[in-house]
Amino acid sequence: MNQQENQAFEKLLEDNKGKIYRICRIYAISPIEPQDLFQEVIYQVWKSFSSFKEQATISTWVYRIAINVCLRSKLKFEKNSLKTIRFDAIQFMASQDTSDQIEDEKYQFLRDCISSLPEGDQSIVILYLEEVAYKEIAVITGLTENHIAVKMKRIRKLLFDCITPKLN
Repeated sequence: MNQQENQAFEKLLEDNKGKIYRICRIYAISPIEPQDLFQEVIYQVWKSFSSFKEQATISTWVYRIAINVCLRSKLKFEKNSLKTIRFDAIQFMASQDTSDQIEDEKYQFLRDCISSLPEGDQSIVILYLEEVAYKEIAVITGLTENHIAVKMKRIRKLLFDCITPKLN
């Protein structure tokens, strides 16, 4: 990469790092994995950066890479977890300020409900929560904008039915 490409990549990373990390956090299985997924997404974006053809916006392209990397990682983990024993009793707690326990609990409820959705629906709701427009979600997922709107209506109902009992 030349100096100009390097600066463009750094700007892309600065503009999208929060979005990428939130997607990685949703797909992660243990507290240590979001950082690993994040690094893998950044690596894949860097590797593909020079081949970006501007057929979509750069953020749409980054979302597509992030979701694909996270889904591949999840599938790989599920395949490997059939061969290994997982030690759920051993947990790594990342250092963070958990001043609001109730909000953390609500977030975990939402995350559990999202995880119970089919993978395609998970991707759609994650992008929706990132405030990505239906039109852009359609480009990322390869579905039509109308199909996204119909799916989101169904997904909202499923999430509402899932989370309501947990909050009461």
